[in-house]
Amino acid sequence: MKIRVVVNPISGIGRQKKIETVLKTNLNQDIFDYEVCYTERIHHGTELAREAADKGYDCVVAVGGDGSVNDVVTGIYGTNTRLGIIPCGSGNGLARCLKIPLVPALAVRALNQCHEESIDVMTINDKYVSVNLSGVGFDAYIARLMKAAKSRGFSAYMSFMLREYATYQCNDYQLTIDGRQYTRNAWLIAFANSNQFGYNAAVAPLAKLDDGLIDVVVLDKIPIEHLALTVPLAYANHFELSQHCEMFKAKDILVEGNIDKWVNIDGEAENLGTSVHFVNHHQALNIYSRDITRPIVGIVNEVKPKRPTHPVK
Repeated sequence: MKIRVVVNPISGIGRQKKIETVLKTNLNQDIFDYEVCYTERIHHGTELAREAADKGYDCVVAVGGDGSVNDVVTGIYGTNTRLGIIPCGSGNGLARCLKIPLVPALAVRALNQCHEESIDVMTINDKYVSVNLSGVGFDAYIARLMKAAKSRGFSAYMSFMLREYATYQCNDYQLTIDGRQYTRNAWLIAFANSNQFGYNAAVAPLAKLDDGLIDVVVLDKIPIEHLALTVPLAYANHFELSQHCEMFKAKDILVEGNIDKWVNIDGEAENLGTSVHFVNHHQALNIYSRDITRPIVGIVNEVKPKRPTHPVK
């Protein structure tokens, strides 16, 4: 099978820097004929993925974080080309939801399984796509700050969160959820295909990648004195128990009143205006994921034997 590996050289915390060596020693080349391309500018990954799809490649593998995955999906969406993921970002929300190993060598070996499945895709304002989790409010604001930041990773993300938490205020939103209208004063509203932003923080624990529905999480601003009780619920996969959130499931959601105009789309900030329209497209993307019923095995010549330290008699 012909695959193109699209590498974001500045993603996350640098695990992608030895990707060519990792591919050479772990990818089953009896199955895959591969090439490696490096992105050179913002959304270059979309161009590289679209070119591969136009040429009939079987799969485009995103090496990076959720933003890099989104770029590749944008390029191949609507084609027969599959998505592959080697997670090298900081949050890696979609990869974590799919149980893809965060160690690049193991993620490559998972590709060797050729385990194919179909997942949903959200379109946003008929222009953008999202496969992990998007949102308006505080998470979009943090994504906007991260977009302009010089450093990435969990420490940078938490630094912005802690700095901005106290001052960011709730806003009024008008929601039309599958035709029903609601008004909510919210700190953030998440629209989830997978269950988490990343870092194993599952804010939408009931979300499924292939159920044809978007999980909508409306979150109040959590008082500081409640954080010690509420945050662990996300990491325990029981955020639905929080008194500060309200959850819906829907296929079509219109959000009006997004006064700061920014939207978090799979970890990257985009300015979409005050009105944002989310639509689910059921099982619209074919991917290579991990078959959790089978072990991830190595390949021949993965480990070279050590040379003897003393002459052999």
